[in-house]
Amino acid sequence: MYYLKKTKKSKTKQAPGVKKPSVATLVKKLDRVFSEFIRLRDSKPFGYKYFRCISCGRILPYEEADCGHFIGRTHMSVRFDELDCNAECRRCNRFSSDHIIYYQKNLEKKIGKEKLDLLIARGHQTKKWTAWELSILITHYQEEVNKMLKERDGITL
Repeated sequence: MYYLKKTKKSKTKQAPGVKKPSVATLVKKLDRVFSEFIRLRDSKPFGYKYFRCISCGRILPYEEADCGHFIGRTHMSVRFDELDCNAECRRCNRFSSDHIIYYQKNLEKKIGKEKLDLLIARGHQTKKWTAWELSILITHYQEEVNKMLKERDGITL
């Protein structure tokens, strides 16, 4: 019989007094950065001043935008998926019980039926994020947000 020899796992040493952030902390941080990215992305066609709500279609000031999820945030497999998230007015996102009907209809117009079906399928998958994955996404979306903010601040209307 063949036996694998167990080896000691090497641990990377970290500086004394420096604590690694927990996955929960990183999810919260990514939620903030990703939400800002989505709201900026969807306000870009309007000079970063306004956005069109994915559900009701109203054009409103940027400050009234939420990052709306077609598939709820509890589904971690698509929580940070750019196709799942779109700028949505606070009224639709927080208070309208039937907003998801219009969200789906308008999302299908935006991305097409095939991509919507794939998104729904991915929403049924399980995903457990690692701290490393979350850190990479935070860095990526923070860079994207910084680019858009720089672009926005350079626009004179």
